Amino acid sequence: MIRLSKRMSKCLRHDPQRLGLTLDAAGWVDLDGFVDALGVTREQVLEVVARNDKQRFEIEGGRIRASQGHTVAVELDLPVVEPPAVLFHGTVARYLPDILREGLRPMLRHDVHLSASVETAVRVGSRRGKPVVLVVDAAAMSADGHEFRVSANGVWLAAAVPPNYLREHVS
Repeated sequence: MIRLSKRMSKCLRHDPQRLGLTLDAAGWVDLDGFVDALGVTREQVLEVVARNDKQRFEIEGGRIRASQGHTVAVELDLPVVEPPAVLFHGTVARYLPDILREGLRPMLRHDVHLSASVETAVRVGSRRGKPVVLVVDAAAMSADGHEFRVSANGVWLAAAVPPNYLREHVS
């Protein structure tokens, strides 16, 4: 399941051409064509979608897409929404000096990924070592004209987070 989930993410977020697929402008691809290209069963793909703890994938009608995290050009058409007062970002200590100086940038992705809970930020930061959680003053950012969107799986998205809206979370 994990291996298939990673293959699905790679294809739907980063490299659809590797399997001979083309995402539409919003990141969707035909589900049956996707299943065939992966060389698995429809049931296996549906099980990954249903069991994925991060709900990384969306199915609508006969189409599938990744909820966010793309490095290929897509427009997810997510509406601008008012964020909670604070959001969180998980990282590791080695990146902290650059982040506090330059802010959070999307790097190769389309947006900076933020979470609504400290627990989720800790889990994200833990993927690369001992986590450091940053608090984002989302209310101030929004008041200053920065836009937020939220993906189908609850990941908050922002184009960038300038350093003046960041502080380290103290447990």
